[in-house]
Amino acid sequence: MYINVIKHAKKWVALSATVALLSVGMLFVKGLNYGIDFTGGNLFQVKFENALPLGEVNGFLDKLSVNIPQLNSTSRKVQISEDNNIIIRTQEMSEEQKNSFLKDLESLGTYKIEKTEKVGASIGQELKSSAVYSLVIGAVLITLYITMRFEFKFAIAAVITLIHDVVIAVGGISMLGYEVNTPFIAAVLTILGYSINDTIVVFDRIRESLKKKSDLTFGELLDKSMNQVMIRSLNTSITTLLAVVAILVFGGDSLRTFIVTLLIGILAGTYSSIFLATPLVYFFEKNRDDKYEPKKEEHHEHHGDAKEKIVV
Repeated sequence: MYINVIKHAKKWVALSATVALLSVGMLFVKGLNYGIDFTGGNLFQVKFENALPLGEVNGFLDKLSVNIPQLNSTSRKVQISEDNNIIIRTQEMSEEQKNSFLKDLESLGTYKIEKTEKVGASIGQELKSSAVYSLVIGAVLITLYITMRFEFKFAIAAVITLIHDVVIAVGGISMLGYEVNTPFIAAVLTILGYSINDTIVVFDRIRESLKKKSDLTFGELLDKSMNQVMIRSLNTSITTLLAVVAILVFGGDSLRTFIVTLLIGILAGTYSSIFLATPLVYFFEKNRDDKYEPKKEEHHEHHGDAKEKIVV
């Protein structure tokens, strides 16, 4: 199977731009559902003597949310472990609401408080700032690395590709309404590493091809290089996706945001490393097509001269 990516380069880039713009639009329209790590809130970890099903706990909390709005289904997160431990995360409560909630919990059964924590809004804002800084610093370091290893225009193409992957992953989480927490930031950083690795594999093949003499134009050379590593990239992505899907199915709700972010990011990264990064390099270096003179015509001319000499 041979895919002419450069021939339809404008279509691939237009598709990527459309999906990225839709993701940005989703962020503006719906925004992100920030967890208590970013907005501040309370965490309660209690251990009951008897096991309680998740449905019963959520039903009980729904009733309490009439008087304590922070306990409504969109503002809380409940996790239950096998040892009867229940972890409840809510938006920030007052001391009076907190005491009332802990007292009401006795209706579910005898329990022991394992841990209670409060995350202030100022800490949440600090985490947001740190997350943005880490993403920016990561992008700058990647640009420097690719510039040193390849060329600056290759680095710009790679960074645009990374922004594309991250925007689509974040937009997907916004659309799904999943809670954004610190594991989400870890997932985004993981996407950066995975995507750039895939892109560098393609760029490395292009660089090796450029060092060799060829009868191909620059565009044809890019197509050939990309097709040589496509199967490898697809196999790597499929293997990774199988593991991610397995964790998504069996990992539980606590890992859902992290895994879904990875899933969307890996899919976007697999596409972009082939159908976005390579076309961008072509657009940035399109004048190389004029520099590469096909040698086939030269060979034909030489053969023609030789035949004429023989005839003479």
